[in-house]
Amino acid sequence: MIDKQKLIKIVGAGNVDYEQAALDDYSRDVSFVNQIRPACVVKPKKAGDVQKIIQLANKSETPLVPVSSGAPHFRGDTVPTLGDSVVVVLCRLKEIVFVDRPRRVAMIEPGVTFGELIPAARKEGLRLNMPLLPRESKSVIGSILEREPVILPKYQWDVSDPLACLGLYFGSGDEFRTGQAAGPGTVKQQWKVGGVQKAPYGPGIGSLHRLVQGAQGTMGIVTWMSLRCELLPAVEEPFVLGSTGLEPLLELTSWLIRLRMVNECFILNNTNMAAIFAKKSHKDFQKIKDAMPAWTLFYTVAGYDYFPEERVSSQIKDITDITQRMGISAAKSVGGVSANEILKTVQKPCEEPYWKTRSKGACEDIMFLSIHDKLEGQIDTMNDLADRSGYGASNVGAYIQPVVQGTSYHCEFNLFYDPENTIESDRAQKLSSSATKQLMDKGAFFSRPYGDNARMITNRDAATVSVLQKFKKIFDPNNVMNPGKVCY
Repeated sequence: MIDKQKLIKIVGAGNVDYEQAALDDYSRDVSFVNQIRPACVVKPKKAGDVQKIIQLANKSETPLVPVSSGAPHFRGDTVPTLGDSVVVVLCRLKEIVFVDRPRRVAMIEPGVTFGELIPAARKEGLRLNMPLLPRESKSVIGSILEREPVILPKYQWDVSDPLACLGLYFGSGDEFRTGQAAGPGTVKQQWKVGGVQKAPYGPGIGSLHRLVQGAQGTMGIVTWMSLRCELLPAVEEPFVLGSTGLEPLLELTSWLIRLRMVNECFILNNTNMAAIFAKKSHKDFQKIKDAMPAWTLFYTVAGYDYFPEERVSSQIKDITDITQRMGISAAKSVGGVSANEILKTVQKPCEEPYWKTRSKGACEDIMFLSIHDKLEGQIDTMNDLADRSGYGASNVGAYIQPVVQGTSYHCEFNLFYDPENTIESDRAQKLSSSATKQLMDKGAFFSRPYGDNARMITNRDAATVSVLQKFKKIFDPNNVMNPGKVCY
């Protein structure tokens, strides 16, 4: 057990919480992982405090669970696996260190949310390459570390984007900086000679940011990150295209991204369109869902500082040539929802209540990477399993996001359920488990394994697990960082 008095000395008595209500809040989330109450909750204010907490935890081999986002949490990665754990809440590290328009980069601490960084970037003429409708309380760093897919695939050159550099303390307590920030010199010394922390690769031939991304806090605690931003458009023209079948939309998406014609670009089925845009009641949800086509492609054409209208007009003409050859046509609204409304919605955090909990109160996500040739077969498999389980294929939300220049796709199935209804909860949990197994058999790559399904996923690749466990022993020799998650 960690020394309470020494913990108070590091962060102050007001920032160490042993109250049952606070411990209960971090003992569970909106997932199916077992409920386990931590020993206490601690809220450091500075990066140096984080290092001292890790060093103190190593002395008593006390597990630490880092948390940067506010509630609700969904994936089980912030729920302790062991009962004597200390939850390290990073919400007080809230500095936006800088936003640099000429170099299109920003540096922030882990407590900064999308709701805070978006207006700060916009003030400098920049925008974020962000995921689809993050929670208002979602940490920007938390989202990037989880490799959440971004809605501007045109600007995603690597699966780690938009991460640039990061500073962290490994589980050993050692400080480390990745990429260009590694040196020479300290970060402040680099600033003095005009350096910015934008290139992610290094130090040396290594890319250790990849070891931290997707690790669910099992390697260390990140205390700052720099991220690449994009210019704010001067003109934007959004479009939608509905279809009963997915294939025409996938083909068009491939062309749009390959020719670098569009900014935002993603596909939603009618269930998710209703979940996002129904604001009032289940009746409103059903009305929008019934009015929507089975699939909706959304994309935006943008112009910037120089000749923005001419650029947009030219690209719309080129896109029209493609759609005419394919026998389809884009529109400015679909099912009573306008393209402008969609654009306005997806360029900011989600309004409360969060769209995944809006219809029934809880949601289980099944998410993986795939390629064009396999995607429709995997969707058919999911629909078949949903019907056979009694959940119903028509109730499954689907989100398809082209990633890394459209070379592959993030596919996400959303299972909405009432957490107070045991039958619904059990059905969603069993469907999630069976679908994960069968989708892997169909070629789905689960690059972000969470919760109860993580072991089933990682057990299929014993060689990778063995290597990761060796890295874990190097960077977290006492296994204090979020033990029990991923494959640790």
